[in-house]
Amino acid sequence: MRIILTSHGSTGDIFPMIALGQRLRQAGHEVAFATSPPFRDEVRRSGIHYAEVPPLWTQEELAHWMGRLQHLGNPLLQLRELYRAALPHIPALIDEMDRILEGADLLVSSYLFPMNRALADRHRVPFATFAFAHNTVPSQHFPPDGFPRMRCLPEKLLRFYNRNCWRLGNFAVDTVINLTISRQLKSRGLPPVRDFFSKPADLVMVGVSEKLMKPPFPLHPRFRFIGYCRWQSAERPGVEEEVRHFCAGRRVPILTFGSMVYDHPAETMERLARAWPRGEPLLLQAGWAGFQPVPGADHLKVIGPIAHDRLFNYAECVIHHGGAGTTASVLHSGRPQIVVPHIADQNFFSEEVRRLGAGIKIRRRDWPEKLAAAVARLRTEPAFERQAAQAREVLLTEDGPGRAVEEIERFVARRTAGAAA
Repeated sequence: MRIILTSHGSTGDIFPMIALGQRLRQAGHEVAFATSPPFRDEVRRSGIHYAEVPPLWTQEELAHWMGRLQHLGNPLLQLRELYRAALPHIPALIDEMDRILEGADLLVSSYLFPMNRALADRHRVPFATFAFAHNTVPSQHFPPDGFPRMRCLPEKLLRFYNRNCWRLGNFAVDTVINLTISRQLKSRGLPPVRDFFSKPADLVMVGVSEKLMKPPFPLHPRFRFIGYCRWQSAERPGVEEEVRHFCAGRRVPILTFGSMVYDHPAETMERLARAWPRGEPLLLQAGWAGFQPVPGADHLKVIGPIAHDRLFNYAECVIHHGGAGTTASVLHSGRPQIVVPHIADQNFFSEEVRRLGAGIKIRRRDWPEKLAAAVARLRTEPAFERQAAQAREVLLTEDGPGRAVEEIERFVARRTAGAAA
């Protein structure tokens, strides 16, 4: 089969698709990844064909928009801002995707871009989505993330409430998307977005651990929990040597906020330097936040990019933002974690970490002042380390990319057989 993958980042949305693409290639399929320039080198290094599509942003432009999202507390406003950012580029994006889809046998899209379903339909190509968080899976057993859980209601009334919350959430999201980009969709002959939550595709691969995170009740069969699909960036021996020298044979707390952006990173680092105990080592990745060393605070070591699996070998615990990819990496490391949610699904993942007993959550607004106490709590309560280690053992039994390939091949075979009949 000729399979097109597409997503637009950040890295937590790109790397799982790369892992999927590599396994599809190993299974004998032709794969192209349609994405934007900041991820070109990573896609090409993986051996997958890179198909460039708008927005043709630089890394700095992408970071700018990520920073804007962090100023909006409501997920609907964040979604609207995401589509506003893409607005000038959508006609060219649709045109390029039309070209790329010629002769394709399947389109697999990030669930954040529901208009791709209409493109697949136009080309009569089966369409599947990849969801990086399971709070997007509708169920009558719980409301959407952010809606109050009315557990006090009788069972029948509770399920009625939950179903209607999902309908309301779906209507709100569809309305936000259509009000933002309807003119661009119409100009390229595409219909409005429909059923973003409830019917995004006939196959929705949910890329989290089935054993740790799948709800214990039936879901619609279109939602398939496949497990984590993980891929790592290139090794950087120079950075790892810095880490090894700083750690000097011991595990230390490691902080990484990935693609989160800070307007005043120097001020944040100064707050951290004042609050963090002198002489206590703390290792920080600069990331998109742009953290820099603080003069005179040699116990706070700032490093550049390095693969999570390499970095977390040196971790006593990991402090992170709760992104889907980073949460997966920390769970695979078996280290306890402190989650500082910034936007979108990150608050949800912080609650999942707490549910698993693998870590705790602290607030973004005062994390520099609260961090030392949070690390001390992890050290004094061994249950966190024990539960984190148990989660890792579970994850070692799962094969997300392999399961995804099985689901995709079965899905396309059913569609082909149905079309032939």
